[in-house]
Amino acid sequence: MLVIPAIGVVFLILQIWKLRVQKKFADKKLLQKLAPNQSLFKGLLKLVVLSGAFACLSLALVNPKIGTKMETVRSQGVDIVFAVDVSKSMLAEDIAPNRLEKAKQLVTQIVNNLASDRIGIIAYAGNAFPQLPITTDYASAKMFLQNMNTDMLSSQGTAIHEAIELSKTYYDNEEQTNRILIIISDGEDHENEAVDAAEDAAESGIKIFTIGVGDTKGGPIPIKRNGVVLNYKKDNNGETVITKLDEAVLKEIAEKANGTYINGRNTGDVVATIKDILEKTDKTEFESKQIADFKDQFQWFLALGILLIFVDVFLLERKTAWLKKLNLFNENL
Repeated sequence: MLVIPAIGVVFLILQIWKLRVQKKFADKKLLQKLAPNQSLFKGLLKLVVLSGAFACLSLALVNPKIGTKMETVRSQGVDIVFAVDVSKSMLAEDIAPNRLEKAKQLVTQIVNNLASDRIGIIAYAGNAFPQLPITTDYASAKMFLQNMNTDMLSSQGTAIHEAIELSKTYYDNEEQTNRILIIISDGEDHENEAVDAAEDAAESGIKIFTIGVGDTKGGPIPIKRNGVVLNYKKDNNGETVITKLDEAVLKEIAEKANGTYINGRNTGDVVATIKDILEKTDKTEFESKQIADFKDQFQWFLALGILLIFVDVFLLERKTAWLKKLNLFNENL
């Protein structure tokens, strides 16, 4: 758009220069006889037409949008709920950087490889807490995931059965979608109700896949302040607590709910396994929504800009018989 005032300045300078040169060449009456077709109005009209052409082309590049159009978007996929263990045992560093960070890394990488599936997140320790309802907003899911920590739930423990029960509320019974629950945990369920909960979930059509994070040899639970290890968690007898990955529990939960157990040590293997499972799972159309979008209007400005350029080139630069008859520029015929 800055071209328009630039053209105006050039036109003004050109007119001043022409007047000075013409005065040196001949007086006004003689000039009218020598150049009867000269017209200031024609020059101004040319300036207006060129400025209008540049303005229209500039607006076309901006691509203004006016009005709306409606589109129907249908998605096919699977409802996936991630249940992430945030108990204190997940602070053990027997898998780098620690079990919880590894769990968050695994979920993030799985989400990055999803297409149109819906996801939800549950955090659990001594009890389960809904972190994110079913959504297709993966960016929000990863944001909520990164904010998860072992201090978010006051009650400690590993109540896997509560996470399974809570996951049932995530699925819409009216929509017959394939339902998958992925539990990421070290498997230390001290209440021994998870297997029964898994059987109930299977009857509700939920498949449970479990991912174990940690080492079967175990490791201590560090107590840190500002990133510095001050001590390790101890039991009532003053002995250092050693927490171990309980693969047996996680395998039994997955088996009872028609799923699979996956060792979470290698992120790439976990992502590939989950991806393969989802590819083999039947997709169901679970969402049909209307999206309002603005209609592009650049074509009108582009057409008008081109028309004004044609007017300038073919009408204002040449003398045509019909234009001469109109005598728009007060020419002496």
